[in-house]
Amino acid sequence: MGQIHVLDKHTVELIAAGEVVERPSSVIKELLENTVDAGATVVTVEIRNGGITYMRITDNGCGIAGEDVPTAFLRHATSKVRTELDLEHIGTLGFRGEALASIAAVADVQLTTCTDESGAGTVYRIVGGEERQYEEIGAPKGTTITVSDLFFNVPARMKFLKKDVSEGNAVAAVVQRIALSHPEISFRFLRDGRQELFTPGDGKLFSCVYAVLGKDFANNAVSVDYTLEGVHVSGFVCKPSATRANRTMQHFFINGRYVKTSTAAVAMERAYHGMIMVGRFPTCVLHLELPPEAVDVNVHPAKIEVRFVNEKPVFDAVYHGVRSALQAVPSPAPTHSTPAKQHADSAFLRRDVPQRETVQTVFSAFSKPTVTPPAPKTVPPVVKQTFPSPMTVRDDTAAVRPSIDITVEEPSLVSPQPTAVKSTVPAAPMHTPTPVTVQPQQEEKAVTENTFTPPRILGELFTTYILAEHGDALLVIDKHAAHERILYNDLKKVQETASQMLLEPVAVPLSADACNAVLEELPLLQKAGYILEEFGSMTVLVRAVPTVLAGCDVVSVIEEIAGGLVSGRRDAMTAKEDWLYHSIACRAAIKAGDATTPQELQALAERVLTDSDVRFCPHGRPVSFTMTKKEFEKQFGRIP
Repeated sequence: MGQIHVLDKHTVELIAAGEVVERPSSVIKELLENTVDAGATVVTVEIRNGGITYMRITDNGCGIAGEDVPTAFLRHATSKVRTELDLEHIGTLGFRGEALASIAAVADVQLTTCTDESGAGTVYRIVGGEERQYEEIGAPKGTTITVSDLFFNVPARMKFLKKDVSEGNAVAAVVQRIALSHPEISFRFLRDGRQELFTPGDGKLFSCVYAVLGKDFANNAVSVDYTLEGVHVSGFVCKPSATRANRTMQHFFINGRYVKTSTAAVAMERAYHGMIMVGRFPTCVLHLELPPEAVDVNVHPAKIEVRFVNEKPVFDAVYHGVRSALQAVPSPAPTHSTPAKQHADSAFLRRDVPQRETVQTVFSAFSKPTVTPPAPKTVPPVVKQTFPSPMTVRDDTAAVRPSIDITVEEPSLVSPQPTAVKSTVPAAPMHTPTPVTVQPQQEEKAVTENTFTPPRILGELFTTYILAEHGDALLVIDKHAAHERILYNDLKKVQETASQMLLEPVAVPLSADACNAVLEELPLLQKAGYILEEFGSMTVLVRAVPTVLAGCDVVSVIEEIAGGLVSGRRDAMTAKEDWLYHSIACRAAIKAGDATTPQELQALAERVLTDSDVRFCPHGRPVSFTMTKKEFEKQFGRIP
């Protein structure tokens, strides 16, 4: 065992800095909290190269007295806490006295400050924990602090930083959260010389929400203002119709501090129970005000995690506040347009077609195969059947799902050399996507006349399950699960999924984590048929989607993918790829309740019987089950 010794001052500072300063966004967070505590009303944040090489924050707060500037960079030096009793009722964002010392230990820091009382300002520069400059200068009231060359003296930490885009998005997310927590302050955010955010600072939360989260969020916002047992809940939640596929747009603030609290999150989601579909999550900007002594913010150096003395009042206040706000929202007026419905796992609008012939007529407008009439033959050849999925309709425009080639051998009489079936697809009209060409199913093992008999379709049950007689058993097939598995298997067999270019690219705003997750997986997404690129602050531009999803709600698709990539960020690449194909197949497959022709039912049943890989859907649910004649006869007492 080595001899115990005391570490030198520089090493201690580097170790301590690692607890507070993880990346540029950590620096911005700590410095912005200081500007808020200083009483600033106007704050400007500027970064370059994601903040790695340059960060500057300017405010018009109270400033720092010249004689106190060097002391401010000492560890555990603060003006916000004096005794242990002050920790029981913390009313400021910062209180540890570690931020400036930690930042100065791993960067080149220059601070310029001036107070109302002083006749002149002060400039102070410290590099890697060593003082370089300390003198008086002329300066306006407030503080400007510049941080350059972050981690210049810690190469091990530098190599773990992400790309400039990802680090810049993380900084933007911090600025947004601070802005949402203090609408009375005007924030301006500049990124590589381009302004990406400006809040008016008029004290109105709605104005700040509109500036930070955009028009769509603001237009679907429901105001919350509720007090229960000393807990005041205010802010905005989304309408039940404007939920998202993940939780990345949930913002909670306690006494002006951004926090992550499962108590408030669960209470809010519980308030939406019965109003939103499974797998959708509400968005919010909720401020909770409660006595400082009722919450402990001194849990982690980042001060994001908190603990409540009593969680029940917080849960009840959030639940009843959100629930009462949602119940006050008037229900949408009924529409008398063409009947439509929204499926639980997609945002497609699907028009009810009372006659099956109508579906076939529209489908044939896009694909008109010509097949040579069968001729008698005793040798069982290969029969190719094209299984078209039902159409989907969006904005009064038909969008065709992919045709799936089902190859089986059966004893039916056909020509000895069947003509290949080719679909000629005309140029797609405005807003009409071109159908995808899916690679045909690889040739199955030979199925002879003695081993395979085509099932006899009896019909459908609840427009969801296929009922077929096969041998001496009843075969029941979940048509969505079967079609989903078939699409999933076929997509995995192709090298790259075909893409459908959008007539107009779609900009999709995301949270910082979600945007970074998407940008990091652009090659994988392109392989799956999605063509995206960065488009401004925490926004991606979608130029193409997989052809099987042509006509879909692009925004909801990308939000779902982003949420999945965030939650599965540590998954292996193969797992991410499987999940993407699963997502495509689930959206493109026939849905329960869709109108399906007898030919489609027959093709699906035969594919299930002949393809050993179609046994479970990608979710793991069984595709089919059988009930034998013997089991039926037992039920009716025909046999003991």
